[in-house]
Amino acid sequence: MRLAYRARVPRYPENWSQLPAGEAIRRTIQGVSNSYAKRIFGYHFVKLGTLSSQISLTKCSITHQIHQTPVRNAHTHVIGESTELPFVENSIDGFLLANELDYCQDPHQILREVDRCINQDGYIILSGFNPYSLTGVGKYLPLKRGNLLHDARFFSSGRVKDWLQLLGYEIIETRHILFSMLFMKKRVLPVVWQQRVSRYLPWCSSVYVILARKRVVPMTTIKPKWKLKPNFSAVGASMRVKPTTLLGQNKKT
Repeated sequence: MRLAYRARVPRYPENWSQLPAGEAIRRTIQGVSNSYAKRIFGYHFVKLGTLSSQISLTKCSITHQIHQTPVRNAHTHVIGESTELPFVENSIDGFLLANELDYCQDPHQILREVDRCINQDGYIILSGFNPYSLTGVGKYLPLKRGNLLHDARFFSSGRVKDWLQLLGYEIIETRHILFSMLFMKKRVLPVVWQQRVSRYLPWCSSVYVILARKRVVPMTTIKPKWKLKPNFSAVGASMRVKPTTLLGQNKKT
């Protein structure tokens, strides 16, 4: 297994249209993310990265949605790197990472920063490209070599889940979507076929979407119900008589 950290920074897409079938990928991820976002409540939600900022979460109850991107665009609210978030600890109720780990240099640092800023019951919606799909195989073939999809990291869903669980997250749900060779086609399979394949062959999907929730177990001290017997116990006062008194009594006798 290759290291998650990469010395060379991968090319970062400015929008979904730079990827093959990018608009279809965006719509599908947006549909799944909206169904997940219905479960998230709170005050602040962050869309992390350029691709995430172009996902519309109209069904999310959190109205204050912050778009953080590395460079300014039409959707940007905060300019900054995903590895250094300008938010206070335990202040964010939800994060959206739409294929953000696929185009980063250090995914562990991004997840650590997200974990630092998210509150104790916060949610993460995360999507990524599946290396075990036809699209994952096409990454190593001479197909459209100049395309940004070749620069994607293609972390498996199982590997990303392990990272999240090590940080204390519970995996709520995982959906596998887009059963098509994204390098070759700009059209994807119809929705009916997508549902059928996802039922029997979920492992070969080109994209997966994960919903995870932060779980923090409160640490409380438990007092023991029994009382330990001390090694030394106090002894009562003795009824000793002074020696002078005893001597006086012996003389009288």
